[in-house]
Amino acid sequence: MFKKILIANRGEIACRIMRTAKKMGIATVAIYSDADRAAKHVQLADEAVALGGMSAADSYLQADKIIKACKQTGADAVHPGYGFLSEQAGFATALDKAKIAFIGPPANAIAAMGDKIESKKLAKAAGVSTVPGHIGVITTAKEAVKIADKIGYPVMIKASAGGGGKGMRIAHSANEVADGYATAMREAASSFGDDRVFIEKFVTSPRHIEIQVLADQDGQCIHLNERECSIQRRNQKIIEEAPSPFLDNTTREAMGAEAIRLAKAVGYYSAGTVEFIVDDARNFYFLEMNTRLQVEHPVTELITGLDLVEEMIRIAAGKPLRHKQNDIKINGWAMESRLYAEDPYRNFMPAIGRLSLYRPPTEQTHDDGTLTRNDTGVGEGDTISMYYDPMIAKLCTWGKDRKAAIGRMQTALDAFTMRGIGHNIPFLSAVMEHDRFVSGNITTAFIEDEYKDGFCGVSASPARKRHLGMIIAAAACGEASRLNPKRVSIPTHPRHDDNAHRQIVQFIDIETGSHDPADDQALNITMTDDGRFNISTFTGDDSVLLDLAQATDHPRLHAVITEDGVKSDYICELSRRQDSWHLYYRGTSLCAHVRAPHIAALAHHMKPILKPDQSNMLLCPMPGSLMKLFVKAGDVVEAGQTLCIVEAMKMENSLTAEKRCKIESLLAGEGDILSVDDTIMTFGDAD
Repeated sequence: MFKKILIANRGEIACRIMRTAKKMGIATVAIYSDADRAAKHVQLADEAVALGGMSAADSYLQADKIIKACKQTGADAVHPGYGFLSEQAGFATALDKAKIAFIGPPANAIAAMGDKIESKKLAKAAGVSTVPGHIGVITTAKEAVKIADKIGYPVMIKASAGGGGKGMRIAHSANEVADGYATAMREAASSFGDDRVFIEKFVTSPRHIEIQVLADQDGQCIHLNERECSIQRRNQKIIEEAPSPFLDNTTREAMGAEAIRLAKAVGYYSAGTVEFIVDDARNFYFLEMNTRLQVEHPVTELITGLDLVEEMIRIAAGKPLRHKQNDIKINGWAMESRLYAEDPYRNFMPAIGRLSLYRPPTEQTHDDGTLTRNDTGVGEGDTISMYYDPMIAKLCTWGKDRKAAIGRMQTALDAFTMRGIGHNIPFLSAVMEHDRFVSGNITTAFIEDEYKDGFCGVSASPARKRHLGMIIAAAACGEASRLNPKRVSIPTHPRHDDNAHRQIVQFIDIETGSHDPADDQALNITMTDDGRFNISTFTGDDSVLLDLAQATDHPRLHAVITEDGVKSDYICELSRRQDSWHLYYRGTSLCAHVRAPHIAALAHHMKPILKPDQSNMLLCPMPGSLMKLFVKAGDVVEAGQTLCIVEAMKMENSLTAEKRCKIESLLAGEGDILSVDDTIMTFGDAD
């Protein structure tokens, strides 16, 4: 067995590998860029070696520097994690020449499966079902359009190398093919150093389901059942689960058999993943094989009981598989939510900044048998930079069935607090409560179907809004009483007592600042002898008991509302900003004033502050670099015309004109580093 392993990666996956290595008694070496000098994976390792540089290209993609670090520290093996050099055959070959073990598949398998064009050919030869398309390198946009016309729209333009949604575009017309071809090539070159792309038919209403395989160097290969990865944005997964709610045993076994057939055809060993597209009739088509550990591997671990990192290390050391196919069972259900530094309200644009507050839920097995796991590579005070993938953590839950796993995930997301950066927890929480997701009726088009105008939060039902309003009122009264007990006293009386503390909750539209009196909640608030709030309407109806608690080490507010003998738990974030209260709960954002009746009656005199008109400006939707400008001051542009490209975290984002107009001025130039809402250019009338 290996004595010391260098992890050629960063973030949560580096930390994850270190955890298993420590369990196995193996020392670890971290590598790091200048941007990561204080990162968590550096702190957890037994040794750490600086590579220099800020970007991945200058650090984590420098194979020579990594091999030098191995020799410097005496590491006898390298685990590549995922991304970076994990699917670079040349890296595996270079390690072999240096007599350093590669904890992954053989170089020939990486080369065959890492090239999506060649992998399609190999899969077809092995009798694996493939998606119709053009299996060959495309050299011009004109050729791409001709091929797409022949295949039939919609089509998927895909980078031959790499993965993670980079270098991928869906096109519904010839114009979209031409634009998508150029963009996919640039992204592929930037991310993988390989600009080759190909085109295949885009299967409508598809599910993205993958099979985990495990093979040793003696030719034994098994599959560990499937993962459903259909909830995606920008062709990148954000919610995964195992097993799939869609597959039956017959389809599961057939997909597993094809995955094993492909792995054996290429002489594969180590952990790997064969990805399929599955249509609504359960026909499945080979998509690609990822010759590495997957981001979503924890959900497979949770339903099988296997530690995939440990198995990879054992296989690389020449050990045979410890399990037969009949040993692999599906035990319960697992969910994974990827927490990203991104703004779901702005089409999931990346966000950067400092984690001023980072409080994940406790990893544990709960009293009801469910489990919470959080794989992360950051801590409070860390900075999320623009140089790397914006994933913060992989929050996982397990339960005896899908309903239990979803329920635990809802609670875990409720308890996860981050401040200082934009993040996607509101969106993840919204999905976990969405009727369509809960039913299991999902496809890769879920986000586009359910949030056609983009994610704008969740409108609370009348019953939930009523409860949330009561929580705001109780918290406001409790704070006022603590801050000024002589002036504000909440009486301990029966709920209908005329001396009850009378308050009106007035909800304010967050975008416009407007107020609808029809939404007002007029409440009587008293205290019980045991310190709970007794809340009813002015008419005495809808009485509830409300218990508020806030842990000293956690900023989330826990409210338990008892109504007609039924208890409802709410773990929400509540903060005060000047004279208003802001509450966030499972994708719902509420702003409200809590006022005495005589003050509330004057609310219509208080005019909302209007936001400045920015319709004549192009604002940067995310932090990033202004990669290219296509216009100059004085140009007249048409609606839909591309104005510029902003790059962040290796993803290109084209910004287009919303209408015919004239470019009045340019306030940023190519190469400039931009923040969110920085003005790039201004517009005037075209005529």
